[in-house]
Amino acid sequence: MSTVVADYLFKLYPYKGEGFLTEMRSKMVNRQQLNDIALKMGLRKLTFYNKFDNALKASQIFGNTLEALIGAVYLDKGYAKTQNWILKQIVIPHLFMEDLELIDINLKNKLIGWANKNGKTITFDMAEEKLEGNRRVFTMNAVLDGEVFAQGKAGNKKDASQIAAQVAIEKLGL
Repeated sequence: MSTVVADYLFKLYPYKGEGFLTEMRSKMVNRQQLNDIALKMGLRKLTFYNKFDNALKASQIFGNTLEALIGAVYLDKGYAKTQNWILKQIVIPHLFMEDLELIDINLKNKLIGWANKNGKTITFDMAEEKLEGNRRVFTMNAVLDGEVFAQGKAGNKKDASQIAAQVAIEKLGL
């Protein structure tokens, strides 16, 4: 999907720089976005999973299902038809360029920029790593001037840091 999206963006924004195109692609094919699209497409009904496992409610299993579906279409129909299918079934109905242009996906960088501009120190430290069921859950702290200011939990450190940054940004009213 990433290749199709990169090609689509290059044609849609022929005069934009590499940084813009890379950021837009990241907004379009990130784990959460794929998960949301899969749910909108109704893939929850087609996915076999343990409906009683509460951890799966926040997991990316449906985005993974979407990627598997794209792979199956590719194996069955080849690249050109898969590209067309992705554009018609995923990109055009579910990804709105004007809205995506306005989203700031790296909240951690935004928070670090704010801290630098205001003479503050912000770090992201791991508070905890534990197993919940059969999944690892990481808790990351956003530490502002030596004090824990916000916390985020997720299945990996990067996402937990982004959640902690989002909580901090909301607390600061940025």
